[in-house]
Amino acid sequence: MRQHSMQLLVLTIGLFLWFFPTPDGLTTQAWHLFAIFISAIFAVILKAMPIFTSSIIALATVVLTGTLTTKQAYSGFSEDFILLIIVAFLIARGVIKSGLGKRIAFLIIRKFGKSSLGLAYSVIAADMLISPAFPSNTARSGVLYPILNALSVDSGSKVADGTRKKLGSFLMMSSMAGITLSSTLWLTAMAANPAGAKMALDYGVKITYGSWALAASVPVAILFFLVPWIIFKIFPPEIKETPEAPQIAQEALEKMGPVHKNEWIMAGVFIGMVFLWVMSGAWGLDKTAVAFLGLGVLMVTNIFTLEDMRGEGNALSTLVWFSILFAMSVYLDKLGFMGWVGEHISDMVAGLSWPVVYVGLTIGYVLIHYFFVSQTAQMLALFSVFLGVAVEAGVPAEMMALMLLFATNFNAIITPQGSSANVIYAGSGYLEAGEIYKVGGIITFVNTLVFLTVGTAWMLLIL
Repeated sequence: MRQHSMQLLVLTIGLFLWFFPTPDGLTTQAWHLFAIFISAIFAVILKAMPIFTSSIIALATVVLTGTLTTKQAYSGFSEDFILLIIVAFLIARGVIKSGLGKRIAFLIIRKFGKSSLGLAYSVIAADMLISPAFPSNTARSGVLYPILNALSVDSGSKVADGTRKKLGSFLMMSSMAGITLSSTLWLTAMAANPAGAKMALDYGVKITYGSWALAASVPVAILFFLVPWIIFKIFPPEIKETPEAPQIAQEALEKMGPVHKNEWIMAGVFIGMVFLWVMSGAWGLDKTAVAFLGLGVLMVTNIFTLEDMRGEGNALSTLVWFSILFAMSVYLDKLGFMGWVGEHISDMVAGLSWPVVYVGLTIGYVLIHYFFVSQTAQMLALFSVFLGVAVEAGVPAEMMALMLLFATNFNAIITPQGSSANVIYAGSGYLEAGEIYKVGGIITFVNTLVFLTVGTAWMLLIL
């Protein structure tokens, strides 16, 4: 009954927005697309329907109402990075099936497994160590997810039998939050970062690898210790303390014996993919093609088979809902809606003192990410607009530029579709979309608060 009430509420909101007079500065097409898009998001937040159902209804609506052409509405299905996410799902199955995932999981448990919180810290620390060499946070999630999946399954936390919250949900949420921090810490940890640094040159701001890392170091260090602890409190695993786990893991490793042939093949493929991803920029390699090559090798060696693919329903549903929401977000930007919102936020802070403008623009930039399904798209659409307003208001240009670029990363967990790196976690089955909206919203608030307080004070000291 409650779900039906929420569905009726979402329909009412959607119809109200659809027939509401189009605001000045927007086309009717842009306003109608926003009405459909935000209704789909509300449906998920209010638990009126799953994100898959909400997305396909939204897709049907934008096409049948003529809001978008079929080519525009279906354009997300041709994006290579979305295919990369799907292939990562399939490779994760190979990591589990080969036995390599179990071995890695037991090795991690043996070292850090006395508590669930310790496991979360170890996973995030590993991400931060490898992230400088990974300009793709999507590829990094593809590296981390198979390990987390194996760690969860071999700890007795599975989606299929309803034990996802035993450990897996907590680890997936922690890793997703950790990627927002690792992407913020290093200039080369996310594809949009160098592009944003280049755009900042138009305002006389030169951001180097060192200046980026120095400015991000203190707030990220604080959040590294704070974020997993907060998730542990608000989204706790059912297993919290496991003092006997390291010994059990050691016994399991001894029982497994030496590394088997399939584990060596899987390890070789995995390391090869990681190496080629790292070198993709220098060698001009397509990351998705690298992933397909790795999957092909696994299929030739029968580590992953067509029978395995039939069981990957999560991969298919993720491909569908993310492709739909991505296309709608892209056309919200192309039709001028994002720019219109950005200009209105800029107008709201015009004439205020620079500290107020600085805080207002940062918060506005973070919140507007609810409408974006790409961090890079948001940065390209709004970075120069917001930085220009800030400089005109007297905000120190380098501090504002860095804060906006940091926010492009630390706001990514605000929605399930807020980053392509989120999607493999959101589609894993260990996390529900509503849980990500709730916990992700809290973590985004904490990230924003720490950066606006400690981060700002630190930048004023060093810049």
